[in-house]
Amino acid sequence: MQKLLILGGGYGGMRIIQRLLPDLRDDIKVILVDRLPYHCLKTEYYALAAGTAADHDLRVTFPEDHRLSIQYGTVSEIQLEGKQVHLEDGTILDYDKLIIGLGCEDKYHNVPGAQQYTHSIQSMDATRKTYETLNNVKPNGIVSIVGAGLSGVELASELRESRPDLTIMLFDRGEIILSMFPRKLSTYVQDWFIEHGVEVINKSNITKVEEDGLYNHDEKIMSDAIIWTAGVQPVEVVRNLDVEKDKQGRIKLTPQHFLPNDDDVFVVGDCASLPHAPSAQLAEGQAEQIVTILKKQWNGEPLPEQLPKIKLKGVLGSLGKKHGFGLMGERTLLGRVPRVLKSGVLWMYKYHSGS
Repeated sequence: MQKLLILGGGYGGMRIIQRLLPDLRDDIKVILVDRLPYHCLKTEYYALAAGTAADHDLRVTFPEDHRLSIQYGTVSEIQLEGKQVHLEDGTILDYDKLIIGLGCEDKYHNVPGAQQYTHSIQSMDATRKTYETLNNVKPNGIVSIVGAGLSGVELASELRESRPDLTIMLFDRGEIILSMFPRKLSTYVQDWFIEHGVEVINKSNITKVEEDGLYNHDEKIMSDAIIWTAGVQPVEVVRNLDVEKDKQGRIKLTPQHFLPNDDDVFVVGDCASLPHAPSAQLAEGQAEQIVTILKKQWNGEPLPEQLPKIKLKGVLGSLGKKHGFGLMGERTLLGRVPRVLKSGVLWMYKYHSGS
């Protein structure tokens, strides 16, 4: 019996399971390791933190199949030489094939106090705690959000709708918000924040965080809650692996998505070094290709030297429940249309992604 061990039921791990099970051979057993009994819609954690989405709305059940078993726990160590994975509770799992899809965690850029005094939306557990904190901020309190990428923007806009009484400050290192996108899109989002009373602090540099506030260019700004959305890195267990990594700490892979010196170990999602920024869409595209390679390996077929480039359909972001922004190829979308599109994509994922 061949054992395929999948670490993490995120977007990549979930898609691999969905694509493998329909025609998986009976002599192959799939073991999924995850901390929770369901897949979580991480792209929507901002809404859970802001209080505009319920916890159960962000859950998708794992498939049920006699060839799939789920081991609940947290991975503490991966031993590539011995083909073993250790869990925090002492459980040891062996494997024939391994897929590492453990995702990412916040990167604090050595800012003193950031890890201790800020809240996160990088895991379901952390997001629940962030929701509780934001929900309990006193009336007319101050919330600071550090990092104005997609997560920070969506959180700030959703929180504005959830808590109109709050002073919300969004700290952005660039000259204009979402500077990696076309200027038309960036201007639209920044203007939306101005119109809706969210204070955007451009050209910011957070130098220190304390329990009651943060320092921007060494000037202290008092805050009742501070949320960190200023960058991510692979989880610690992946950072501890003695394999070749890129400057972001992501694992370098062959074109077939396995380790250069071990074709039994694949990496999917945020831990993988790929020519695009990490995203759910990218993880799913990579997962599709990993399934192709696995099937060829199991059938003893030659592997392709190269795989097609993963095609990304674009980016959709929300500004509350009624407005949004998007980039589809070269086309910029602003207003209600991208928000409706995003809702539709989310609905399709929750109810039809396994078909």
